Amino acid sequence: MKNLLRIEEAFMFGLAIYLNSFLPFAGWVFWALFLLPDVGMLGYLINTRVGAITYNLFHHKGIAVACYLAGYFLIIHELTLVGVVLFGHSSFDRIFGYGLKYSDNFKNTHLGWIGKAG
Repeated sequence: MKNLLRIEEAFMFGLAIYLNSFLPFAGWVFWALFLLPDVGMLGYLINTRVGAITYNLFHHKGIAVACYLAGYFLIIHELTLVGVVLFGHSSFDRIFGYGLKYSDNFKNTHLGWIGKAG
């Protein structure tokens, strides 16, 4: 099942790259911003609860889709780009097992414990 989920996430990552190709920005802009959602990890400098909230805010696909759609319908290309970057980054993370975080431990995600075999 984990491999099936990884394949699904790989296709969603490809979708993000595809959708980015329709935006009026140079192709390198997507890649330059690609790791920016990890700024959400800075919340862990305060504590695990705040860290989980900030991390999940930047890695939630619902927020990514909402940004994309708002940008698309309001014709705000920068907001559409934000949605594509958030969506692509989240999919890429989930390929490697990094899911949304629980507040007790950074390694405890909705996909299971990071680093645990299985």
